[in-house]
Amino acid sequence: MNTIEIRLAKKEDAQCIALLGRVTFTETFGHFFRDQKDLIDYYNLTFSVQKIEDGIKKPNNIFWIAFVDRLPVGYAKLKLHSSSEFIESKDVCQLQKIYVLKDFLSMKIGFKLQDHLLRKAKELNFNKVWLSVLNSNERAINFYKKNGFEKIGNHDFQIGKENFEFIAMKKEL
Repeated sequence: MNTIEIRLAKKEDAQCIALLGRVTFTETFGHFFRDQKDLIDYYNLTFSVQKIEDGIKKPNNIFWIAFVDRLPVGYAKLKLHSSSEFIESKDVCQLQKIYVLKDFLSMKIGFKLQDHLLRKAKELNFNKVWLSVLNSNERAINFYKKNGFEKIGNHDFQIGKENFEFIAMKKEL
């Protein structure tokens, strides 16, 4: 029987989260990059240990880390007071990341991370949470739809030479 533990992340978890971010991003999005340098540059910008440490320290961010049998396998990030062009309310937060290693997806760790994140958002009196998901990532879109999120808009995001189309989704809390 596998033991699953999810807890709030600490500064000391930054190395694990940075590595998890790089590996899970590659598993999900790596094949979209024609130029590996663009991917490496994005890693260095988004998933450096220093960037994650700084993010954990910010009072507007809450990170969770998930373990299976004491091995780090995923993480989630909630950004508080994060407005969206698609939502008029001020009591809004953003589910910025739920990343789980591919080999552990069947253990429903993404759902468990999301549950922690949504409970915290509600506890902090936010009335909506929003997120962006790649419009071709059917697995993620279906995951969020199944959990009560609805599409609210579209937007683009560029990484290096690659342009990505995203769907914005929200959930009422």
